[in-house]
Amino acid sequence: RLLRAAILPLKHLYGIKMQVWGSEHLNIKEPYVIVCNHQASLDLMGMVEVIPDRCVPIAKKELMYMGTVGWACWLSGIIFIDRQSQGALVRVHAPISPCPVQLRVLIFPEGTRNQGKSMLPFKRGAFHLAVQAQVPIFPIVISPYWDFFSSKDKKFTSGTCTIRILPKVDTQGLSPKDVPELTETVRQAMADVFAEMSANHLGEEAAEQPL
Repeated sequence: RLLRAAILPLKHLYGIKMQVWGSEHLNIKEPYVIVCNHQASLDLMGMVEVIPDRCVPIAKKELMYMGTVGWACWLSGIIFIDRQSQGALVRVHAPISPCPVQLRVLIFPEGTRNQGKSMLPFKRGAFHLAVQAQVPIFPIVISPYWDFFSSKDKKFTSGTCTIRILPKVDTQGLSPKDVPELTETVRQAMADVFAEMSANHLGEEAAEQPL
């Protein structure tokens, strides 16, 4: 709630509109793992737009040192991990295992920001986590920011961002040996949706050009 209160007003300040599709998929009481593509710091705005109650984001520890953003993330209970530590993500599975307080976690499986036209290979920590806890995975895809934001070109204007929440991917009965295939299946589904969003974006952009 603190994270929402700190970040949600920024979309009005910067003139960014958020469209969310598929939010009904998250209306379940059980714990789960959310995986989302990672393009830029702006993803925080999309994240707080869809993040459910009792959901803890997991982020690289470097984010903790990013001034006000870092303080807000720390105060909001974000779990920071050292990406250089083998198995660091898998060791946080306890909070989402069956317990009286139902918790969820949100992870960016690409592991770093990517403003390319496709998705980077996914790291498997999030999928090991879901399989160990036997909880479902919800993929979330944020549309490209190309028309209003580019860190490379130093561009940041008003614009519209679309967020699609895909149906859950069950992990019941899966074991660690299934993780590589599970990881690639989820990545491909998300990459297909991202490609569709990119094509729609380019089509809309072309339609706005004068004849």
